[in-house]
Amino acid sequence: MEYILTPKVEQVKLLDRFTFKKPAVGTLYLTATHLIYVESSEIRKETWILHHHISAIEKLPLTSTGYPLLIHCKNFRVAHFVICRERDCHDVYSSLLRLSQPVVFEELYAFSYNPKQTEMSRGMGWKIIDIKEDFQRMGVPNEYWEQTDVNENYETCSTYSTFLYVPKGANKPIIVGSSKFRSRGRFPVLSYFFKENNAAICRCSQPLSGFSARCVEDEQMLQAISKANPASPFMYVVDTRPKLNAMANRAAGKGYENEDNYSNIRFQFIGIENIHVMRNSLQKLLEVCELKAPSMSEFLIGLENSGWLRHIKAVMDAGVFLAKAVSEENASVLVHCSDGWDRTVQVCSLAALLLDSYYRTIKGFMVLVEKEWISMGHKFSQRCGHLEADPKEISPVFTQFIECTWHLLEQFPCAFEFTENYLLEIHDHVFSCQFGNFMGNCQKERQELKLQEKTYSLWPFLLAKQYLYQNPLYKPSAVSIVLKPNTAPFNFKFWCGMYNRFDRGMQPRQSVVDCLHASMKQKIDLEETVADLNQKLTHQDKSHSDSTFILPIKLSMEEDSTHLQVIGATQDYLEEEQIMLTNGTEEVIETVPAGSKQVDNVTDSSFTCQSTLNNIDSLDLVKLKIQADEDNHQIFQDAVEK
Repeated sequence: MEYILTPKVEQVKLLDRFTFKKPAVGTLYLTATHLIYVESSEIRKETWILHHHISAIEKLPLTSTGYPLLIHCKNFRVAHFVICRERDCHDVYSSLLRLSQPVVFEELYAFSYNPKQTEMSRGMGWKIIDIKEDFQRMGVPNEYWEQTDVNENYETCSTYSTFLYVPKGANKPIIVGSSKFRSRGRFPVLSYFFKENNAAICRCSQPLSGFSARCVEDEQMLQAISKANPASPFMYVVDTRPKLNAMANRAAGKGYENEDNYSNIRFQFIGIENIHVMRNSLQKLLEVCELKAPSMSEFLIGLENSGWLRHIKAVMDAGVFLAKAVSEENASVLVHCSDGWDRTVQVCSLAALLLDSYYRTIKGFMVLVEKEWISMGHKFSQRCGHLEADPKEISPVFTQFIECTWHLLEQFPCAFEFTENYLLEIHDHVFSCQFGNFMGNCQKERQELKLQEKTYSLWPFLLAKQYLYQNPLYKPSAVSIVLKPNTAPFNFKFWCGMYNRFDRGMQPRQSVVDCLHASMKQKIDLEETVADLNQKLTHQDKSHSDSTFILPIKLSMEEDSTHLQVIGATQDYLEEEQIMLTNGTEEVIETVPAGSKQVDNVTDSSFTCQSTLNNIDSLDLVKLKIQADEDNHQIFQDAVEK
């Protein structure tokens, strides 16, 4: 609180760049954790912005209406305030500048956040996700793979977890020798085991090979990985960097594997750019998003010049390559980039999503993030800018993974248990620092901070309200084991729901899933209302017993029914039998007779979902016909008014 110079400023305007309405006028409050804006209107509207979400603050030149203050957030919210007095504007600016840039971990929100849970509940929350159980689900340990204690006290690699699996053919001297030949000591470990054919995905960092150096233990390590898959005569070694970058690293004594020194490997470059290129690309994308009234050509040219979708496609292509190698060629794959904690984790995570339907569930996705990102040392605090530090270390690595997952959701709407809202919620909390999961850069650092004793886990918080994220189109029984997305350029599109979701003048909904959710909820509410009215009618005066009536609890469709207004719909989806989506395509809603069954066809990325859920008798049309005498009709009206 000592950093807050002005806790309250009145008569503050909030501008909206996508509407021509008069700007909102209200009061701006600064608390220890949030900026809160309360509009002065008949309906109380509040805008809450967490200090840790703020990435940049700009004081713009004076205008005729006051002193503008522009706030950019890490979750892509842009808040444009206009403050009447210069002193107030400067105080708010100075306060937010300090509050949004904590210097030490103890200043982060997670250390003060208190959901009023017992210590036992806190501890249980951290144990909900168990990586060991996930490996057991894969069928590990087995005759080819075993757990190693070589990193029990973070002795071999300080950025790895203590819970690691290696091939049985690799003893401790081989592992230690390999770690000394790999950047940051990040030796090859198991990431995912495909039990259908014993193929595996392993991950590590680049070798310290230079132009001619070699390591016998590292060669034996890769040979052990290859032998752990006896059905395949070779294994892939995938370098996710562009070849030019990898060759440049050779001059620094690093580089990539020499195929002449490793037996039975096939080397493959992928070509994903480094963190600096990705950071600049996102900045260019956001500049396009913040254009006030761009023409179509300006928007498309800006989107192309940012290169953002091109980078998303590169990451997706790499994940598809891994999944295809494992599932179709029965080959194991070793993946690395420079240090093995950025591009490597993106690619391994996507491949696991494509190969394993468990990771497409709400809890399974948590397990994937915990196993591949948190425990294996992705530098969340540096990449997300949790603390005031070198801005060159910030990069949207995790954001790209979330966006790639969203593209899979768009191509396979029935294959995922969750919707884009789930992805957005996780993405928000990566930056919010409200929970301890993503704080720090590795597990060793988190243990030193004692996060499990001082903070709370995000996962039980999400599981408690998972009904908000459930995909009504999800059909686990109809989903094939391996997803095969189409990565042609026309399948990649701008994610309006991520980059423009806070703009009031836009409705970034790009699918009908949210409308379907709203309709399902409205149907349930109506059925509960009907049940309540029926209960009241049964207790009416005996004099009406000869002509009482019962409302149908189960709502059904009728040809002449009136339309149900969908809550939050961006347009009248129910005006015709065709639904016009925001991407310009049309979807035809087919009425399914009661009791009929439809089969969802799920193949590769070209499949279509033609199901109107069997457990929903009516999503868009409801009409209650009440046949009763005038007295009973009056009773019904009285009950509704009550």
